[in-house]
Amino acid sequence: ILLMLIVGASITWSVSPDQTLRRVVAIYATTLGGIVLGSRYRWADLAEVLAAAFATLAVIAFVVPIVMPSIGIMHELFPGAWRGVWPEKNILGGIMALGFAILAGTAMLNPHRARLWWSFAALCLLLVLLSTSKTSLVALVMGFGTLIFVALVRRSPAIGVATVWLAVLGIGMVASVALFASDLLFKALGKDATLTGRTEVWTAAIRQIELRPWTGYGYAAVWDDTDPWAPLAKIVKEAHWRPHHSHNSWIEQWLGLGVFGLAAWAFYFLQTMVLAVVAAFRTPGAYLALPFLVIYALTSLTESVAVTYNDFRWVIFVALSVKLCWPDREVRT
Repeated sequence: ILLMLIVGASITWSVSPDQTLRRVVAIYATTLGGIVLGSRYRWADLAEVLAAAFATLAVIAFVVPIVMPSIGIMHELFPGAWRGVWPEKNILGGIMALGFAILAGTAMLNPHRARLWWSFAALCLLLVLLSTSKTSLVALVMGFGTLIFVALVRRSPAIGVATVWLAVLGIGMVASVALFASDLLFKALGKDATLTGRTEVWTAAIRQIELRPWTGYGYAAVWDDTDPWAPLAKIVKEAHWRPHHSHNSWIEQWLGLGVFGLAAWAFYFLQTMVLAVVAAFRTPGAYLALPFLVIYALTSLTESVAVTYNDFRWVIFVALSVKLCWPDREVRT
């Protein structure tokens, strides 16, 4: 609620108030959609609603490149990489990685239809491979590892303690490699040190944030402002290409909503992640929530997926956060 209030208040300081007003209405409707889903369905039912959506997307993304390769396969940049019905391969890979987490979690929550959902999860894995997006593949592997973590934690308290210890050790090792041997990590992912120009955008966006750190420039007001003196023009000049968002969910919130908006998002995100970890020890709903949130957290570091209007990834995040606070009630006959 606090985050949405700050989003609405940003109309008063936005560099483009009319644009922010329209998009505030859109983000309120998008967020309300997530609240309705989270409060309406039990864990198993919510899982199948989301799984059906991702299964449909996976089938469409698989059929289009076969039937219409001119649309579904990239030919100029990254020739041969599948993109399905999205602008480029990384979007396909990222969505299918999230789809794998949702479908695998649904299979665990609905064992009577597990074969169906695991089949669609395998299709999502195939599409990630066909997209050639290594970042998405790493995210998918992390999500699958999280699913195994939940399964082990729920077996018994002793196995749970050992699993948590191994998970902390593994996260520490990965963090150490990222900090002290980042060149090896970039080489393994096939990326350069700029993450395909993302760090240049981050640097340029942070320079604009330094000019208005407390309020930012208004929700969703920066990236379509074509004025030659607007923040976007300065970002394009410094980054040497025109981005459509900051490619980082945290920088995006600071750029649009200022320090208080960034803090509200950070607390909301932290609350949701903590509740998901706790749920791994208490409810089978963690099969659905925790793998998705791990992939979402990784994606948020390189893409602007948080507090995004008309984006079903934000709908799912909100739905899971609401569901983690709204446990299933016993059904009375």
